[in-house]
This record gives sequence, C-alpha cells and structure tokens, in this order.
Amino acid sequence: MLLRIIAAALTVAAPAAAETVAFTAARMLDVTTGRYVASPVVVVTDGRIVAAGAKVVVPVGAKRVDLGGLTLLPGLIDMHVHLDSVPRWGGYSGLQFSDSYFVVAATANARAMLDSGFTTVRNVGSTNYSDVGLREAIDDGLVPGPRIVSAAYALGATGGHCDETYFPPSFARQSPAVVNGVDQARVRVREQRKYGAQVIKVCATGGVFSRNTEPGQQQLHEAELAAIVDEAKLWGLRVAAHAHGSTGIKAAIRAGVHTIEHASLIDAEGIALAKARGAYLSMDIYNTDYTQAEGAKNGVMEDNLRKDREVAQIQRDNFRAAHKAGVKLIFGTDAGVMPHDQAARQFATMVQYGMTPAEAIRAATATAAEALGMADRGTIAPGRWGDMIAVAGDPLADVGTLTKVAVVIKGGTVVKDAR
Repeated sequence: MLLRIIAAALTVAAPAAAETVAFTAARMLDVTTGRYVASPVVVVTDGRIVAAGAKVVVPVGAKRVDLGGLTLLPGLIDMHVHLDSVPRWGGYSGLQFSDSYFVVAATANARAMLDSGFTTVRNVGSTNYSDVGLREAIDDGLVPGPRIVSAAYALGATGGHCDETYFPPSFARQSPAVVNGVDQARVRVREQRKYGAQVIKVCATGGVFSRNTEPGQQQLHEAELAAIVDEAKLWGLRVAAHAHGSTGIKAAIRAGVHTIEHASLIDAEGIALAKARGAYLSMDIYNTDYTQAEGAKNGVMEDNLRKDREVAQIQRDNFRAAHKAGVKLIFGTDAGVMPHDQAARQFATMVQYGMTPAEAIRAATATAAEALGMADRGTIAPGRWGDMIAVAGDPLADVGTLTKVAVVIKGGTVVKDAR
C-alpha cells in the first residue's frame, strides 16, 4: 500500500514531457543577412527554438508542421502601439463609454495584432494600467495576444501631451504620471515600475493628438529627462521618449533616452546626435494616410488634423534623411491612432522612403529586439522564442506580402492558420 502511495506521488510530481515541434517550409528568411535558407527545419521545444537551418534533422517523435510553399520569417515586433485606443472614437467621442470599455477593446486589438503577425508589441502608454493587466492575462493563457512590453502610464509635464488636456478646470482631470521637477521625475519612474511597467515612456515635446500643445514644443527640461533615464537605469529599464520637436529630440538623446518616438521634426544636428549616441528612431510614417482619410468622421478635432498634416511630409522626408545617414531605425506604427490590423501597411511606406525590404523587415525583427534589449526574439535561431510567421510569395521582392500573413506561430504553437 505504502509503495503504491509513493509511486502515485512520484507520478504526480514528475514534470510533463517536453513538447517538440518541427516546422518545415519552402524557405526561411535570415533577417540578419537578408538571405533565404532553402528547405529549412525549425525545431521548437517547450516554446523555444533549439535548432534551425537547412541541414537540421527532424527529431524522432517530434510533431511536424509542414508550411508547404510558404516563406518563414521571425515574428514581427511593433515598437509603438496603444492597445487600449480605438481609432474610430477620436476627440471627445470616446467619453460616451465607461473606462472599462477600453480595457475590453484592448483585448480585441491584441488579437488583431497577433493575427497580423506581430508576436511582440511595445505598448508605450495606457490608462488604468490596462496594458499591464492585459499582458498578465495573455501570459496566463486567458486570452490570445502578442508578448507585450508594457509602459503603463506615460510620464509628462503638467498640461503637456501626456497629461489630460481636453477638459476645463471644473473637471480637474490630471494624469497620475505628471512630472514637475527632477525629484518628482524619479518618483514617477518608481511608481510605474512598481505597478508593472517594463519600459518607461516619457513625453519630451508636445503632440499631434492632444489639445493645447504643439508638436515642436519642448515640455520637459533636459535635467528632468536625465533624471528619468538615470532612475530607469537603476531599475534595469529602458526609456522611450515621445518627441516631435527638434530641441526636445536632442535634449532626450543627450539625456540618454534609448528610443525616440515619432522624431518628426528632427534636424541635421539631431540626426547626427542620434547616430553618435546610438539612439533608435521609431518613426510612424504610415498612419497619416489613415488619420487624414478617416479622422474627421471619427471625431478627431480639426486642430489635431491640422497638426497631423503639418508634420506628415516633414516626418517622412526626415525618415529618409535619417536612414541615409545610417541612424538605427525601428518599426513603430502608433497603432491605436489607426486600426491595429493595419500596422503592417507601414512596411511599404518605409520602402517608399528609402529602405530596402530587407531593411524594413529587420527594423521590425532583429533591430527592434536589439532596441528592446531582448535577445530572446527577433531572429529564428536557437535560444529564441518560437515566434514566427509564414507568408506566400517573396517579401524581399514585395514587402506588401507582410500585410497578408497566412500563419502565425507563438512559442511553437500555431495561433493562426489561414491557408
């Protein structure tokens, strides 16, 4: 009897056997070299890639997933999204809903991005810590979605782009992450980290879709930005700075900010500084196509659309100049300003403004992972997560094929198969 009890206990305690899946396809893109590997085999065990290449043998007993004539790529990374934003409710129109509506909407938007091939997203600013809760629910297997790198609330000046700027004094609405002075800057970093931030987002300048701010305005002093970066470094966090204006961009780079978001009005000095300091630029050069076509009917105020028009072409021209200068560019769309399932449309705009398809893809894979400081994604190689996508055709010849992802794999599990 005792032996049976011990045997039963050992059976319960024994770890589950590791699941191994072998994926095969017509070819696989090595994003670091920009070359294809013909007839690859990618072996994933317990969610991680253990082998990948043309001469890999399928392990005995492995589950095999044949992707046929499709092209295999690493899962895509969007470095600038807002999952709890719904673009069809612009301006004041979103006030018709309860706060919790946008948490539920974030769940649907996360699924839309995953289905579009984005297996990792960096959510650079949310309300009510919704991105933290959604990340936890996805990681716990409750809902489907990409791997989220969450920023929680974005830090910003009182009355600045990341504050509540749409309301009169009688409403007394203020972001809980306002920064007024160096000491408060450090406190805000600690608060966001305490409640789940994995990256710190700060607004260094005014913005397009805020009221009573202009994109070119610098809104935090360089000393405040430096304090934020220093405090984040203490806790092992990187910093992303919303910065449209040239002075704010340069202040953020000098303060040690890792990624500059938008960078619309960057000048030659800022481009040279970004290259010298190794800062990454995340320039959302597609979404104006959507906002100018749909913004007015979605309730976006004309003043916001005016700012959007004024910076759009300048930003695109500066993207070209930054790329030509050799600045590190990463893929970030500001999805939430536009529908999340349109994020991949930006690839074609990046190519239109100077990148090769291989460079644009690298910006959303290996370079994005490098900017995150996360070596466990961005390429199909041993040790990385088994996050991959498969498309029909040749994305190096037509980057538009990335808008039609046929298969999405996350952690070695097929989460979408539209073949």
